[in-house]
Amino acid sequence: MEPAVHTLLLPILLLLLASLSPIIAQEVPNGIDLYSLTVDSKVTLRFAHTTITSHVVNKAKEAQEAIFQVEMPKKAFITNFSMIIDGVTYPGEIKEKAAAQERYSTAVARGQSAGIIRATGRNLEQFQVSVNVAPSAKITFELVYEELLKRQLGKYELILKVRPQQLVKHFQIDIHIFEPQGITSLETESTFMTKNLADALTTSQNKTKAHIVFKPSLAQQQKEPGKPDTILDGNFIVRYDVDRASASGDIQIENGYFVHHFAPEELSTLPKNVVFVIDKSGSMSGRKIKQTRKALIKILSDLKPEDQFNLVIFSGEVTLWKPALLQASTEHVEEAKQFASSIDAHGSTNINEAVLVAVRMLDESNRKEQLPAGSVSMVILLTDGDPTTGEKDPQKIQQNVKAAIGGRYYLYCLGFGFDVHYAFLEKLALENGGVARRIYEDSDADLQLQDFYQEVANPLLTTVKFQYPQNAVELLTQDNFRVFFKGSELVVAGKLQPQASDLLSVQVKSRMPTQNFTFQTEVNVADKEKVFQSPKYIFHNFMERLWAYLTIQQLLEKAVSASGDEQKNLEAQALNLSLKFNFVTPLTSMVVTKPEDQDKAQVVSKPVEADNDMLFSFPLFSRNAWIPQDSKIVRSKAYSRSRPAPHFKTLKSLYKTDLDKSHPSVLSSPGPVERQPHFILPLPRQSNDRIPEALCVTVRESSQAPLQILSDPIQGFEVTGKYEASTDKFVWLQVSYKTPEVKVRVTQDSIVVTRGSNGKSSSYQWTGTLYLVMPGLKLTLENGLLLLSDSDKVTIGLVSLNPPAPGLQLILRNPSYISNQASGVVGQFYQDLQWNPSTVEDKRELSVRGKKYTVTRKSVTDFQGSRGTTPLPTFSCWSLELPL
Repeated sequence: MEPAVHTLLLPILLLLLASLSPIIAQEVPNGIDLYSLTVDSKVTLRFAHTTITSHVVNKAKEAQEAIFQVEMPKKAFITNFSMIIDGVTYPGEIKEKAAAQERYSTAVARGQSAGIIRATGRNLEQFQVSVNVAPSAKITFELVYEELLKRQLGKYELILKVRPQQLVKHFQIDIHIFEPQGITSLETESTFMTKNLADALTTSQNKTKAHIVFKPSLAQQQKEPGKPDTILDGNFIVRYDVDRASASGDIQIENGYFVHHFAPEELSTLPKNVVFVIDKSGSMSGRKIKQTRKALIKILSDLKPEDQFNLVIFSGEVTLWKPALLQASTEHVEEAKQFASSIDAHGSTNINEAVLVAVRMLDESNRKEQLPAGSVSMVILLTDGDPTTGEKDPQKIQQNVKAAIGGRYYLYCLGFGFDVHYAFLEKLALENGGVARRIYEDSDADLQLQDFYQEVANPLLTTVKFQYPQNAVELLTQDNFRVFFKGSELVVAGKLQPQASDLLSVQVKSRMPTQNFTFQTEVNVADKEKVFQSPKYIFHNFMERLWAYLTIQQLLEKAVSASGDEQKNLEAQALNLSLKFNFVTPLTSMVVTKPEDQDKAQVVSKPVEADNDMLFSFPLFSRNAWIPQDSKIVRSKAYSRSRPAPHFKTLKSLYKTDLDKSHPSVLSSPGPVERQPHFILPLPRQSNDRIPEALCVTVRESSQAPLQILSDPIQGFEVTGKYEASTDKFVWLQVSYKTPEVKVRVTQDSIVVTRGSNGKSSSYQWTGTLYLVMPGLKLTLENGLLLLSDSDKVTIGLVSLNPPAPGLQLILRNPSYISNQASGVVGQFYQDLQWNPSTVEDKRELSVRGKKYTVTRKSVTDFQGSRGTTPLPTFSCWSLELPL
């Protein structure tokens, strides 16, 4: 498991999977009925307490096996589990791991079901328990876990992966958020939401509280009427942030414990000196090196002029882009991007020499006094494998690097894929002030790399020290931090001493380039205690549990880089707290008791984010059904199915009118089909005219620069794109909004949503669905059509066309919102457009700002339409070819 502060924010992630069949099966067995599945999550001061409750009944005439399966955050600790069978409660009991292991091993040796929590993805761990259910018997499963949300790139994130695998009579997600600082932003996102499900979601919010309920009916859950298949299969996400009016942070107190959240706003970013150390060994060949090149080019573009940087590329040999660090001027960055684009993968892996070369480079600049005062110096290492040449002993490399850095710089280690020695990289980073992160080998690996860089790209403060009166507090969690980054948050918790005064004061001291900073505040203890009087928004002793959670995570992190007696002492402290507060941690296990006529127990243990066998060494839980623990089997990739074709009705419904009504013969006898338009624009119908409302625009030639397609300063958005004349298509389109600050870039393969100028990027596929709601903007993806809309905004549709006419297409709706200040290739058609009189039925002339264009009514093939032997549908519009 990665230690608690390894990331500035890890999302809460859980899979609500009441799978009533063996994990390898695809269908729910006859007889077992899941009739209720609920999730209740209370988030108070970023501390989430989640309860998942599943009710099943065996309707068969013989006993059936029911499996309760939930995937939850890697950072979460289970605190309680119980089964209620015919009124009898069978609880889970948390014990020291060694004490529970013997029972676990015995059950496995007998071929009985035995359980562990296993990692199943980037942020997931799976909890699973099975039990035999007698005929007509009912059983209730209840699981409780807790986690402290981390702030990452300016947001907290609660992600629920919903997958009940069958229709559920009563399905409900209930989320309460209570943040006394005040909630400044709140958004929801779903990858399975459709228009039919939209009204099952309700959100209410005031200054400090938010309540989100998702409660779909049986009919809304159905993929098709009359069939048992459910549409509920995907992610449900809540993101939010809080008010930060006080630069000294926010202190809250409950039942004798306090928590201090510190994230000052509007500070200037410190200059940084960064050396990127990139593995180009043979194992990085193929998609890995392509994604690394792509990410590195984007990261270089994000460097600030005051930064200094260099590139170290290594395999068996080490190659420097330049002999010393250079200022991140436009010229240097462009040159570095050219170098990065030529990186090829081959050879062995010399990690030791590569990192030491980077450190010596920083040392040399430091010796020459070329590093700005107060700047932050860091090395970012990306590798996908073990050291295979030079110094190959991981322990010796750790010693060499620690001695070379000497506490002066930060080392961040990114392990690409699962062949990497992650435990080695983790200790290497922790011993040198940084963190380790695993980069998952997936289609969005480049975004993962970019997002990690954004987390450390904007240092704001160094040497941050929290100071409280000595006679006022005790049992403090970590109160010294080497660096504070923009978009993150520092959290300190502790206990108030009995003799503490009514006022609690605090100083936060830190450094900036030219001066020392002191943030100071004071709070009234009694007043703060009154904030948490309502049990609706809190749970028993939540702040003490928050303190214990944070303390355990930090003790486990310190143990990673410790050794000998120190390591044993740290683990002993973490174990004692785990048992006292009933947490399933890497040092404890849960023994799940069962009825006497079944297996005596299942033992549930928490995995460690370690090395190759982390995801793959586990037994399956189906009784007498075992799969060999062969990582190749488990790692095998599922090939994606081809994108289903969206329905033609989607395009028509975009305009709320039948495009073909004025010329119905077009559909029955379409004639020759013209090239597919790049833009489909609704235009106002002239009085007493039969002109269709659609204008289909294609472009012919373009410069190498991206095109400004539509810019509206009043609406606050801009559409740009890159047209490729050789293929006659747009290779990307991007919509950028000022409020909220969001960019949506689409290619033929993917959709990337980026929040804020330095925010997190999320990637989606055209094959899925998406329902993202934030203040001032809604994104919906359904049937291959992405819509960007709001009640007072122009609706922008984006489509990735299928063969035989691949490419991207932009569609507009409700153009009345476009202002008279719009500009661009498309924007010009919404300023002073006039249709000129014509006696020709299928040809017209229009004027825009004095320019005259001839348009012809033509039938345009809808390549979003159905496949197979059915002819592709067409629709009628005025077609215009636009040379640029």
